[in-house]
Amino acid sequence: MLAAMPPTSPTPVNRDEAPARAAARAAVRAPVRERGDACPGALRLHAADDGRLARLRLPAGILTDHQAEVLASAAERLGDGHLDITSRGNVQLRGLADACGGVLAELLYGAGLLPSQEHERVRNIVASPLAGLDRIGGLASVDAQLWARELDKLLCASEAAKALSGRFLFALDDGRGDVAALGADVTLLARRDARDAQPVERPGGAALLRIGVNRSGLRLDSSDAPRAALLAAETFLTVAEASGSGAWRVRELPAGQDHDPGPEDLEAAVAARLAEAGIAAEYVAEATTPQGAPPAPGLVRSPDGTVALSVYATLGRLSAAQWRLLSTAAAETERGELRVTPWRGVIVPGLDPAAADDLLDRLRAAGLITSPDSPWHGVGACTGRPGCAKALSDVRSDAAGAVAMTDTPGGLPVHWSGCARRCGHPQGGSVDVVATGEGSYEISVRGTLVTTATVTATVTATRTDTRTATTDGPELADAVATARTTPLTR
Repeated sequence: MLAAMPPTSPTPVNRDEAPARAAARAAVRAPVRERGDACPGALRLHAADDGRLARLRLPAGILTDHQAEVLASAAERLGDGHLDITSRGNVQLRGLADACGGVLAELLYGAGLLPSQEHERVRNIVASPLAGLDRIGGLASVDAQLWARELDKLLCASEAAKALSGRFLFALDDGRGDVAALGADVTLLARRDARDAQPVERPGGAALLRIGVNRSGLRLDSSDAPRAALLAAETFLTVAEASGSGAWRVRELPAGQDHDPGPEDLEAAVAARLAEAGIAAEYVAEATTPQGAPPAPGLVRSPDGTVALSVYATLGRLSAAQWRLLSTAAAETERGELRVTPWRGVIVPGLDPAAADDLLDRLRAAGLITSPDSPWHGVGACTGRPGCAKALSDVRSDAAGAVAMTDTPGGLPVHWSGCARRCGHPQGGSVDVVATGEGSYEISVRGTLVTTATVTATVTATRTDTRTATTDGPELADAVATARTTPLTR
């Protein structure tokens, strides 16, 4: 039976914070969105300074080797010959000609990458990339990829879901806590607590449904999880419309003052919707979330005796040739599959252990990140100049210059942004390097829970040759390296 929801916010309120909270809530009563969502897709191309941009949603990051080859061909024939991996495990093609949209759509349809034209921008589903490929705490991990396939089918069949923003995100976590930390709007987390009589990989195990960043959640049977996630998204649309906020994401809902529906009210509305749909759920007031890390680059031993290979793209960008090395490797496995990760990496599962080390060496030689010891590991960047009109600097070149001057790996992830929008920045603890002008940056350290000001610096990288985009900025490299080793505060 569905447990009764509390009449007020399930999160205890610190009365000392009440005035500040009231002021914050009053500030968000006005609509936060006054225009439609212009998020790019595979069919709605975005006009960038370096040509058109197409963003292809890949639920759970899954691609067959044939689909991967189609994308490599599209990048070469229609774009700039590269594929960008986004922070949601999607793939972007850049440098597309204005008139290539029809040809690109035909290629994607033919490869089975666009199951629904009306839903193609809302298929934002991330899932634990190593789900089903390794063991967690001695147990084979839950295959959250199965959840993702089912949710994608339900999503594409939902008339209401077409109204979701291209930014609304589902995260399906197999219990390790990796994608649960990505700040999704709807999260499914496989449960591994003592209340489950059997391991959660069994059919009928438990899952926790979380709304936004609420600490509370709804505990339900894992077989109901994909349907519950869709109902939560559809309920969000109803609540967002009632709020008059124009919200695209859960965090944009008004904070629940008077009759304004906020995230806590959304959770109660979702509970009611699940009950109407016959899905039994139990309210959990304070649910713990494991703190899992992204897959490390290298080899991962699978329970079936095969090996999964984990690699990362330098600054999230792969050439068509690098991409083909991965798709060719996948084609030689029984699975014939690639998994693109939200940390701008790629997993190739099902490899023969005898061939895995040689493949890893070839990928390292081709310029991919294959070891945690690489100085490139954990370094990300937006497009910057000259591809983005809003960027204030050539961040990729400056990031490359800083890595070349500081070859010591490790520390917090660092993300270089061409402007204050910080497109593609990671969740959780990280270093922000934000351009404030041509070659000038502000560096700050973000805590896991709150923004901190542990390290703040403004430095300038002096370019010696803007045509080759080299930099000579030891102060910048040193400041970034220092920030990456700064202890986080909460």
